[in-house]
Amino acid sequence: MTLRFGTDGVRGVAGRELTPELVMALGRVTARWLVASGPSGSCSFVMGRDTRRSGPMLAAALSAGLAAEGVDVIDVGVLPTPGVAAICASRGLAGAVISASHNPFPDNGVKLFAADGRKLDDLTEARLEAALLEATGASPASLGSGAGLLPSAADLLPPGGGLASPGAARSGADLGTLEVDGNALSWYRQHVLSALDGRGLDGLRVALDCANGAAWAVAASALRDAGAEVVAVLGAAPDGTNINRGVGSTEPGPLGEVVEAAGADLGLALDGDADRVIAVDGAGHVVDGDRLLALFAADMKARGILAGDTVVVTVMTNLGFHQAMAAAGITVHQTQVGDRYVLQALDSHRWSLGGEQSGHVIFRDLATTGDGLLSGLLLADLVARSGRALEELAVASMVRLPQVLRNVPVADRDGLAGAGAVWEAVRQAERALGGRGRVLIRPSGTERLVRVMVEAPSEEEADRVALELVDAVTGALGSR
Repeated sequence: MTLRFGTDGVRGVAGRELTPELVMALGRVTARWLVASGPSGSCSFVMGRDTRRSGPMLAAALSAGLAAEGVDVIDVGVLPTPGVAAICASRGLAGAVISASHNPFPDNGVKLFAADGRKLDDLTEARLEAALLEATGASPASLGSGAGLLPSAADLLPPGGGLASPGAARSGADLGTLEVDGNALSWYRQHVLSALDGRGLDGLRVALDCANGAAWAVAASALRDAGAEVVAVLGAAPDGTNINRGVGSTEPGPLGEVVEAAGADLGLALDGDADRVIAVDGAGHVVDGDRLLALFAADMKARGILAGDTVVVTVMTNLGFHQAMAAAGITVHQTQVGDRYVLQALDSHRWSLGGEQSGHVIFRDLATTGDGLLSGLLLADLVARSGRALEELAVASMVRLPQVLRNVPVADRDGLAGAGAVWEAVRQAERALGGRGRVLIRPSGTERLVRVMVEAPSEEEADRVALELVDAVTGALGSR
């Protein structure tokens, strides 16, 4: 087995699928493809991680591979993914985060960033996969259908090959070093606070959920430094095994209860690596990424800072969002799922705002990736400036069409494209909806799942159609 890239780096069960040996090999090919050839010419690399028990092990493995190729590793420790990306952009260095984001504790992953703080494009990831294939001698079939790997690894490597393979053994001063940066957390806190342009959050009562993840030591202090009263903090006691467990952006229920009980104005739920946020209003209602984007887009347009009067979203975004933006005179540009595709569209057209329903929000003038803490601060700022309750703002932002999402564990997610019975079921569902809703089926880019999404005029109809499609997927691809 070898590593494969999905929509957000490489992921797998740490120690079984994501082994130290494979991660060290990834470090070596990363050194030769991403670092040595980078625009800065520097041979330094930024390394961060979330709070999983396997994080130090995998960070050590990646660092060993990099150092074996002469790269100096700057270890910033436990830090949100957007913090690592911001440091990469600030210093002109490539970097990585050891994290599986919102995935369960046993999983882990490697997210790579180029020297400009952006996630890698499909071609670069494919070249790294090919280089890893050559370096490890793995079977091409073991790569599966990753982020665009071409049939022949040789097609992606330089003429004559060899560059991807580890070079002659280094020793002495030719080896890389490991340096611990103890100021990274403080730097990142000041970085996100600077987005407020000196405005404060005085008088605002905020509850927080850090998912027992990477933001546990920075999120509350940043909000307090901005002037907010942090009335409760959940998920800020990581033990290496409890990341995302019953807390965080994928489990906002507990935060909603705390917000109501504490009389907070709003709640902010981050995920394990803090690159996304889901909000909760004062009545305990969840405010998802679609509503957040609707609020931010309307506010930025009113202030004249929404570039091109355009917002970028993915195919998962609710139909109600599109309708609300049309009414507000805001153009919606749609991409495939993955915040890096949102970023690519923002960069290509020089737009300023985009994101996903899951809570990734990218303020392109401020960051190179989704940043849950930054988005949370800016949401609190929007509420404070408006003088209105988040519940009132969220309700007015858009009318959400009922949407049902089912994650279907399957034996063969890669077989979806050729599953004729599934696509026939999709065509039948679309005919039944008759333009009153929509259907989307896609393989997960990070887990062995097929995601089934249905929007319909009623929850009951959406649920019925979704169950029919789940049956079709399981029948065609097998259950797991």
